[in-house]
Order: sequence, then C-alpha cells, then structure tokens
Amino acid sequence: MGTKSSMAGWIGFAGMLMLILGGIDVFQGLIALFEDEYYVVTQSGFLAVDLTAWGWIMLLWGVLFVLAGLGLMAGQGWARWFTIVVVSLNFFAQLGFLGNSQYPLWALTALALNVVVLYALTARWQESQEELTSTP
Repeated sequence: MGTKSSMAGWIGFAGMLMLILGGIDVFQGLIALFEDEYYVVTQSGFLAVDLTAWGWIMLLWGVLFVLAGLGLMAGQGWARWFTIVVVSLNFFAQLGFLGNSQYPLWALTALALNVVVLYALTARWQESQEELTSTP
C-alpha cells in the first residue's frame, strides 16, 4: 500500500464523518422543531427561546453535510470544494460556541473533527481522487 491508498482512505473517512455529522445536525434540527420552546436559566431569570427557526437551519445544515459526504464518497470534485466551504463555516461557528457553551469538550471535539476533514480534503487530493475514481 502506498501513500495514495492511505489518502483515499482519508477521503472516505472524511465522507463518512460528514454523513455522521450531518445526521447529528438533522437529529438536532428535528428535536428543535418538536420542542418548540426552550428555557435557558440566566442570572436575571428564565429566557424563553423559540427554536423553530433554529430547527430548520440545523435540518438544512445537516442535509448539506450529508450531500457533501455522499459526494466525497463518490469521489466528486465539486464535493471537495463544497465540503471545504461548509466545514470552514462550521469551524468558525464552533469557535463561537467554545467560550459560550456549557459543553466545551464537545465544541473542542467538533473542532478537531473539522480539522481532520479539512486535512483529508487538502492533502494530496489529486492522487487520491485518481485512485477513488479508477476501476480495478
């Protein structure tokens, strides 16, 4: 096995990771749609937040991640750039949640997974794409 095989494996891994992250986002979106209001405890009392819009955003965001993952697993060139843009946006969104989250370990894990996906899509893409699309 050469370097090409390992990089093609990284791209397949990134595709599967995008499917998993997309599924999680879809699930979070559905929860937000079914749980119409969410109560946040603050120092000055309770804050009621309408989650309907957030639910639709998360649902659509998850669908974008799933489409990107499917495209990566099929070895499509458009999926690389699409995923790089989507994951980069997600990276900055996770940075925003890192300081304000009650779960900083989850935010750090999401950041690390985004970095893994970006690495898989930027290191030696040309060789790995040739291997992914070639038939034995």
